[in-house]
Amino acid sequence: MKQAAVSIRNAVKRYGTVTALHGVSLDIADNSFFTLLGPSGCGKTTLLRMIAGFEESTDGEILLFGQNIATLEPNLRPVNTVFQNYALFPHMSVLENVAFGLKMKGVEATARRDRAGRMLELVHLSALADRRPSQLSGGQQQRVALARALAPEPKVLLLDEPLSALDLKLRQAMRVELKQLQEETGITFLFVTHDQDEALTMSDQIAVMSQGRVQQVGTAREIYESPVNRFVAEFIGETNLIDVEVTGVIGATADVALPWGQRLSCAAGMLRPGRHSLSIRPERVTVTPEGELSAIVERVVYFGSDLQLLTRLQDGGSFTVRLQNAARTTVPGPGAAIRLKLEDGAARLLAD
Repeated sequence: MKQAAVSIRNAVKRYGTVTALHGVSLDIADNSFFTLLGPSGCGKTTLLRMIAGFEESTDGEILLFGQNIATLEPNLRPVNTVFQNYALFPHMSVLENVAFGLKMKGVEATARRDRAGRMLELVHLSALADRRPSQLSGGQQQRVALARALAPEPKVLLLDEPLSALDLKLRQAMRVELKQLQEETGITFLFVTHDQDEALTMSDQIAVMSQGRVQQVGTAREIYESPVNRFVAEFIGETNLIDVEVTGVIGATADVALPWGQRLSCAAGMLRPGRHSLSIRPERVTVTPEGELSAIVERVVYFGSDLQLLTRLQDGGSFTVRLQNAARTTVPGPGAAIRLKLEDGAARLLAD
């Protein structure tokens, strides 16, 4: 197991009578890309700012490679932060911006210029070293901010939604570049975002947060394929949720009663008989006469690479199906009665 770069132990943050973090505990492995993912107000940025030293902990510990850094001033912590607005100095050149942190640390002029130059090579901006930030595109400015944060060689790089101001195509390109940067530098990246696509495509580990608590920690595949509760299933990707009754559990298999009386068998996990939610991802369903579920198509939505069928089940509940947009795909039109077949393991019971 990798050494923990950051260890958070029962971290609590209160603002008067409001509790922003409720006893959060996490271990973030060294040389990894770790993402805090959740909706606005879930506490992810508060936690990042506590690690950076911009917010004080109400309770708990924050350890960096085993050292408690809770009492250290922000400038004494071996971390750097890339903010959402980049905060570049408009009167300085690109090279001077990147070298600024090294200058503040007292690094000699030639050494800091060489180090800043290497950082610009790393982010593919050497040719723009003499330009001012106003002469750069948004994506180039973001690269400069990254180079400046990496130049002092922090042990941990904190990134607070740095891609949110970029357009879709640039965000998609920067996801690949950010992960590549993390692997090339070997620095631990702690990334904060509300964008599930960013988290799924870049992260070694993801912590899903809601209302100041960590709901689940795991790899992208674990979080998506095996959500532990209804919130995670709904927040990560798209899913169909059906309220069901687990009538019995034999070994690892649960007998599940659907709202209209039909029964299914699926993995029980640690759940006991009672009311639960059943999660089924839209892409894990096919349209075939041999299907277990009956539905009526209400609308077909074209997404280019795939098609979305918005359907209605027997109890009146909505159900979404995603089909690959291929020449061989037969698409039923609105009003068509269809049957839906679930892939093996597609139905997952959730704790609410």
